[in-house]
Amino acid sequence: MNTQAHPEDAPVGVFDSGLGGLSILRHIRAQLPHEHLIYVADTGFAPYGDKPEQVVAQRSLAVARFLVERGVKAIVVACNTATISAVRLMRDTFPDLPIVGVEPGLKPAAAATRSGKVGVLATERTLAGAKFLQLRDQITAATHAQFLLQPCRGLVDRIELGDTEGTRALLQRYVTPLLDQGADTLVLGCTHYPLVRAAIEDVIASAGARAVTLVDTGDAVTRQLVRLLDAGRLLRSPSGDAPGTLEAWTSASATALSAAFNSLIGIDPPVHEATFGEA
Repeated sequence: MNTQAHPEDAPVGVFDSGLGGLSILRHIRAQLPHEHLIYVADTGFAPYGDKPEQVVAQRSLAVARFLVERGVKAIVVACNTATISAVRLMRDTFPDLPIVGVEPGLKPAAAATRSGKVGVLATERTLAGAKFLQLRDQITAATHAQFLLQPCRGLVDRIELGDTEGTRALLQRYVTPLLDQGADTLVLGCTHYPLVRAAIEDVIASAGARAVTLVDTGDAVTRQLVRLLDAGRLLRSPSGDAPGTLEAWTSASATALSAAFNSLIGIDPPVHEATFGEA
């Protein structure tokens, strides 16, 4: 199929610094089963959260160029840190390409809280970002919700390694103080965190907390992707019962990414290794 003649048949690119974007990919595949998808895990350069913003911006742009070279019709930046650091640069560089970023779900969390206290779990880079702090201040002024910010140093690394015990220990350290301060709503402010939702729920239960709402923005990101594709007449029409295809690329081990696809979301797409040059 010539995707230039049929741009709706071009793939959607999804990228993250590693495995976290699989939580977004899961939502996209559920809501848009007929779309072709390319997933990039820049695991060889991870984590993004402890690197300077300019470094993350240039690296993200390099990954975006890799996807553009493969003919994508849209890009989902399935990483909070990359969104904060690079989404404006990417939109400036590719002005005709729909680009969807992610950001912590502060607005739905403020609407959900009953105690008025919302815990935000995220990387240090996300919580220090000017865009995030501006959003927090705007929503606080509008709703009077109090946001308790919790940088989760090392958590992405533990999740990437599949270190269940280490992940649980860090979650205990980061989640419990938020509950102790009265938070009844927790924002999962990094796309990696929904992948360990069950462990977060276990920590909440062990702390004796009840009715704690967890906010995951994957569904909202997918709805925005649908809106942009629909506006550009880029939604792929169902072709019989044939679902969309999925291929994946990684800057680290293809074997490791294949194992993660299988264990985290139960699928086995073709996975390739690539080097993403400097932007």
